[in-house]
Amino acid sequence: MTPLFSRGPFSRSGSARTGLVTLVCGALAAGGLTAAGVAALTPTAASASSHREAPLISGTPQYDNTDLYAFVSPDKPDTTTIVADWIPFEEPAGGPNFYTFADDAQYDIHVDNNGDAQGELLFRYTFKTHTKNGNTFLYNTGPVTSLDDPDLNITQTYDIDLIRLKNQHVVTDTKLADDVPVAPSNVGKASMPDYGKLRAQAVYRTAGGAATFAGQADDPFFADLRVFDLLYGGNLSEVGRDTLKGYNVNTIALQVPNDLIRQSAGQPVVGLWSTTQRRTAQGSYTQVSRLGNPLVNEVVNPQKDKDRFNASQPWYDAQFLKNVTNPELPKLIESIYKIKAPAEPRNDLVDVFLKGVKGLNQPPNVRPSEELRLNTSIKPSTHPKRLGVLDGDNAGFPNGRRLTDDVIDEALQVVEGELVGSKNDLGDAVDKNDQGFEKYFPYVAEPTSGSRGPLAKGTTAGTDVRSQLGDALQPAGSSSGGSGDTVLIAASAASGAAGILLIGTAVGWWRRRIRRPY
Repeated sequence: MTPLFSRGPFSRSGSARTGLVTLVCGALAAGGLTAAGVAALTPTAASASSHREAPLISGTPQYDNTDLYAFVSPDKPDTTTIVADWIPFEEPAGGPNFYTFADDAQYDIHVDNNGDAQGELLFRYTFKTHTKNGNTFLYNTGPVTSLDDPDLNITQTYDIDLIRLKNQHVVTDTKLADDVPVAPSNVGKASMPDYGKLRAQAVYRTAGGAATFAGQADDPFFADLRVFDLLYGGNLSEVGRDTLKGYNVNTIALQVPNDLIRQSAGQPVVGLWSTTQRRTAQGSYTQVSRLGNPLVNEVVNPQKDKDRFNASQPWYDAQFLKNVTNPELPKLIESIYKIKAPAEPRNDLVDVFLKGVKGLNQPPNVRPSEELRLNTSIKPSTHPKRLGVLDGDNAGFPNGRRLTDDVIDEALQVVEGELVGSKNDLGDAVDKNDQGFEKYFPYVAEPTSGSRGPLAKGTTAGTDVRSQLGDALQPAGSSSGGSGDTVLIAASAASGAAGILLIGTAVGWWRRRIRRPY
């Protein structure tokens, strides 16, 4: 039998989108409504997501961490960049209420710089929403050319606090940034003709050499999420489809000097995780989401532990140890694909995912805990390899996580025993993101636009389709020879024109009538 997720036989061609829907509405009465030809090309709907990792948080996406990345900045190796994402599966055209960070949340990035499973530094982001005009349903009331444009009706700003801790008690609390503007959701090219300009305006430099960004971005995670359909249905016939293609997330990106976050040049390893705290009715905050390494709460923790993990702290992770030493996934793979699961207990997984790789990103006297560990002294790779450490590239996952790291393939190969003699080439046949990443901070790709669909047939870019009639205007995706849609559109246009003519005639007749003497 072909090995599970084997690379060779599968092609990316399986990721072609489906779901093109054409809706044509005709005029229904004399003097009736003119027709609209509407074509919608939507991101593929997913029945499950590695982002929606626990029952409670899946119902509150504003507070849901989707991914955490940390890497030595490729263009500024004396700094580390941390990227944390929230709100899974943002449909780009999902208005009129587009995607905002929650005002009643604390979005936190934790840094453990001595390996004791407790945070010594905490970067806290808090957001505030502003509405210029509450008497319109619109997110923007015209083309937006800057973040302070009056036409951008809904805006957000945020503050950053740097909190220094010792044994979980606050030592100092310093304001790093105040009222920084958030990059808006990318409504579409009519609303935001130069989104790159808006993105650039949302990058803010703080005192002390740090940089920050908050706003919408293309979801950088790439994966075939049909894995939850009994591991690709048991026959691999649909593997290789990037389920996250076309969706956006809300991103917080922070670039900080290495010396700010590490204990010292002699102890350069830091552990990182992100959390979300939500304000309760009593005014206090409770933790509702937590994320360090990818896929842990999705496929390592069972249902009974998922919500508890999201509310817990790394220094209590001993309670979840059995989920790592006796993982469920290899047993499922063995039952479906007959690939023998490695022997337990899986101490190799403890070393890699709870301690760090010895001699690479394992701090001295480490306390096992679920953190994304990064050695800030490892220089960025000139030519990054998607399999990171497994392929000899020590600047990649599990030494931190770069945007280009193929964590699905890496995690599968390690879980199936790559480090204990069971060599394999497992993967999901999705090797890279559908959009390229930027070379400079904040590195993430711009969000997919809400107006990303194809042009109506018979038109070109910049054409005002209101001037088009009959065969010259067809919905995007309709067949060139299909007369049915064309007839409907032409008939609708004719009905609309006739209706307008009838209304005009009636108004003229009424005006003549009221001028008559009685």
